[in-house]
Amino acid sequence: MTDTPPLSRMFNDLAERRGDHPALVGATRTVTYRELEQRGNRVAHALQAQGVGEEGRVAYLDLNNPEFFEVMVGAARIGAAIAPLNFRLTPTEMGRIVHDAGATVLVVGAAFEAAVPAIQAEAPGLARVVRVGDDYEQWVASGDPSDPAREASNDDVVLQLYTSGTTGLPKGVMLTNRNCSGLMDVADAWGVDETSVSMVAMPLFHIGGSGWANVALARGGTDVLVPMIDPAALIETIEKQRITNAFLVPAVLQMMCAVPGADDRDFSSLRSIAYGASPITTAALKRSLEVFRAPLFQVYGLTETTGAITELSSTDHDPEGPRQHLMRSAGKPYPWVEMKAVDPATGQDCGPGEVGEIWTRSVQNSPGYWRKPDDTKLSFDEDGWLHTGDAGYLDEEGYVFLTDRIKDMIVTGAENVYPIEVESALAEHPDVADVAVIGVPHEKWGESVHAVVVRREGAMLTEDDLLAWARDRVAGFKRPRSVSFADELPRNPSGKLLKRVLRAPYWVDAEGRQIG
Repeated sequence: MTDTPPLSRMFNDLAERRGDHPALVGATRTVTYRELEQRGNRVAHALQAQGVGEEGRVAYLDLNNPEFFEVMVGAARIGAAIAPLNFRLTPTEMGRIVHDAGATVLVVGAAFEAAVPAIQAEAPGLARVVRVGDDYEQWVASGDPSDPAREASNDDVVLQLYTSGTTGLPKGVMLTNRNCSGLMDVADAWGVDETSVSMVAMPLFHIGGSGWANVALARGGTDVLVPMIDPAALIETIEKQRITNAFLVPAVLQMMCAVPGADDRDFSSLRSIAYGASPITTAALKRSLEVFRAPLFQVYGLTETTGAITELSSTDHDPEGPRQHLMRSAGKPYPWVEMKAVDPATGQDCGPGEVGEIWTRSVQNSPGYWRKPDDTKLSFDEDGWLHTGDAGYLDEEGYVFLTDRIKDMIVTGAENVYPIEVESALAEHPDVADVAVIGVPHEKWGESVHAVVVRREGAMLTEDDLLAWARDRVAGFKRPRSVSFADELPRNPSGKLLKRVLRAPYWVDAEGRQIG
């Protein structure tokens, strides 16, 4: 692995080597590496003046803007960590996260000013709210420009990202300097170097945003920050900024491919597109290759693994070739990553092709969840293995195939059905824009397979049409027994389907209580 310095020290070197090179291109300003270091120093001293010290947390609530990185660098230089908030949560939920993090300072953008009172009500320990704009600039200017000169440790937590929180309060995933240094090694495989211009489209509270952004910064390239995801605007950004590298989720790739005239746009600057965070259907993958005409890499990882730990290389993306089955794979683990499938019932390792829970061990594994020792023990065992909760298998060549979340598996009679297989078959129908497959109650079989489908605009697709389509493409026990239609599917900010939302109406008793 590359010997990458701690995050706070990395920017010292970049300021010396790449001082005048643009590090961050935001909506309203560009920040060079020298400016990022200097402003990071000022933020560090301003935080110290507010009483933030080692193991402190600084909350951040805004879109993808340069202030995030200035706060991240400043906090890291004094042994603290930035804790970005998911702005799609309610203000009350965000306040609970601020309280959980123990943050005493909140940096907030103008777009979220209305949320501040509710956040303060839930987080009484919040002592200072810094508003992006004049208030933020005065606050930064109040800090000394000198380097705090604290000796950084590889065990320092520099990022605290909160999980999506599909049940209960999101958990704070602690990511250290050591974790982040592990992620930097993927840059070479993705063609990221000091000449790169990387598009940062995923929100920075997600590892696909902040993790991806730091990969490009570690190589001295330029990050183009996209405040909000708009498919047409993303295409404009690629052309105008001559983007070389991007990380996107399959749902966004699909939306970009559907933009009128997308096939005729100039994507010649692209070196590669990495995609991940949720499975992609074969139809969507083929369409992306047609539109962008650039190498695609699939990656798999979690917040708890500091992002990508496997890669399906561009050479394995051959939808018409003899190894086209690999397009359903998440690729192979990186050389420094251990991975296996484990039978969740027995704890025994699974053989090639046998589905179990995916476990992984590497330098990228988080030390655990902030102030949640019980949850940490459930997910991280004493031998250093992270139990991902994802179902899948490894084949004889070491390729990882994800079938679904363990809890999303459908058990119908004595058979296990992994929804992604059915979703891929249904997504090939020309009138299907999006699809999710869930298990619904069945008196005889326990569960039956149900599809929730978003029609393409103007399509007259019916339930009978889809059931007939599936008949020749999916084994009998896997086929949907019913279909419903929706205007859109519920997804979290990373693009993952919220299947619990789709399942909820079906799994209730006569009194309306959840039963599954």
